[in-house]
Amino acid sequence: METVEISLLGDRDDNQDRGAIVSSGEASLLVVVDGMGGHSQGELAAQTAVDTITEEFEKESFPIEDGGEFLGRCISKAHDAVVSLGKSMHSDERPRATCALCLIQNDSALWAHIGDSRVYHLRGGQVLERTRDHSHVEVLLQDGLITEEEILSHPLRNFVECCLGGDSALPELNMSVPAGLDDGDIILVCSDGLWSGVSDEEIGAFYQPNEGSLGACLEALTFAAIDACAPWGDNTTVAVMRVGPNGETDAG
Repeated sequence: METVEISLLGDRDDNQDRGAIVSSGEASLLVVVDGMGGHSQGELAAQTAVDTITEEFEKESFPIEDGGEFLGRCISKAHDAVVSLGKSMHSDERPRATCALCLIQNDSALWAHIGDSRVYHLRGGQVLERTRDHSHVEVLLQDGLITEEEILSHPLRNFVECCLGGDSALPELNMSVPAGLDDGDIILVCSDGLWSGVSDEEIGAFYQPNEGSLGACLEALTFAAIDACAPWGDNTTVAVMRVGPNGETDAG
């Protein structure tokens, strides 16, 4: 069993995604932050957010008593840190980023996100649950005006309604309830570069043990996502943890 993180450039000039997997032995945290294109210093915004979140994790006592409070605090501090980067800039130019993170401890997972970076809970080769984006097309989907398949080609698919940075007010965030983890479950946290190129069905079924390790299967999935969007493939960053026997996890 492995824990894997991959970050690919895609067809872009620079990589504005950042990801991290940190573990204490009793708890693990998966983080992906995507610096938003069209705003300055996207890579700095992403790195600042990841650094802030991982520093909060490293200060904790484990297992974390209140996972929801911890995730909310991480996002709040990351938002403030990214806002600080753009204090001297015009509002439209300030650094911004989307963010998704998942805390895994006590045989369960708890996640939160802002924007269109996602968390997937996979079981038995299928998507058991995933986050819903803070985006215009997600609103259209929930209202029944477009289908899941139409999201990928919709002209407003990249319009994100909530993000880290920009204005000082804390943006809307969504947090899950704790999800129990079974042997073989996979938690996958990713930037939109992944899901914009492959379907939820492909994500759910990406790990096939007879086709290689978790890392090899994830690499194939990420390259498939970039190839599907070529020559406009986005930065693609994914952090994955597969649960081992009796709910244990093993970092590789």
